[in-house]
Amino acid sequence: MHTYTLHQGSRPLLISMPHVGTALPPDLAARMLPVARELDDTDWHLATLYGFARELGASLIVPVYSRYVIDLNRPRDNANLYPGQDTTGLCPVDTFAKAPLYAPGDAPSDEEIAARVPVYWQPYHDALSQELARIQAEHGRALLWEAHSIRSEVPRFFDGRLPDFNLGSANGASCRPGLGEALLDVVQRHGGYSGVLNGRFKGGQITRQYGQPAQGIDAIQLELSQRTYMQEDRPYPYVAQLAAEVQPLLRQLLQTLLDFPG
Repeated sequence: MHTYTLHQGSRPLLISMPHVGTALPPDLAARMLPVARELDDTDWHLATLYGFARELGASLIVPVYSRYVIDLNRPRDNANLYPGQDTTGLCPVDTFAKAPLYAPGDAPSDEEIAARVPVYWQPYHDALSQELARIQAEHGRALLWEAHSIRSEVPRFFDGRLPDFNLGSANGASCRPGLGEALLDVVQRHGGYSGVLNGRFKGGQITRQYGQPAQGIDAIQLELSQRTYMQEDRPYPYVAQLAAEVQPLLRQLLQTLLDFPG
């Protein structure tokens, strides 16, 4: 079954977009409540927003299926990445607004969740790992950019309005010293957008698992506020004018990542 697409580039950069998928298997969609088919918590339009990345020679990996099927950025054992804080799980049972995705008693069992892992979760991680290995073998290093986006106001997860650029390096563990700070400096010097490093979003499972700077792999997550490039209400349209304003900064961040010494 086709669960992702992979474009192999020519530079030591892989961009992963684990939450852009919108497909729901028909048998699963039939069990879910109507709100699930709205796909409200998708990282909308990121493949379009990052369309310029191929010009930089980046590789891109993009899933087909929605995070409501399985969340590729959660540990396969469903451990909470932010202990003490409310998060959605490996196979979410509700939306970010806490609307149930399933009728009472119909949420996936532990056995069903375990069965989804080899079908939807493992292939993406296998491909990601193999592409990082290919890049590192070819270039002597590998750079992983975890591309995410989220509505600017989600009371379940944070108070008030989120900064525009939320960079995460697992508190510095997923990349070389100074890299996260250099990227934040690019945002701050650009002007016009707010930014933070290791704030509410420090990097999910992919950033933490694959970011191994001592082994030559740097990983950075960017959680981008959706208000910087789209409308945050259904049907979630892409706003080309906003996107055109933010894309030069995204390009500069990726170039900074590629140019970082060491």
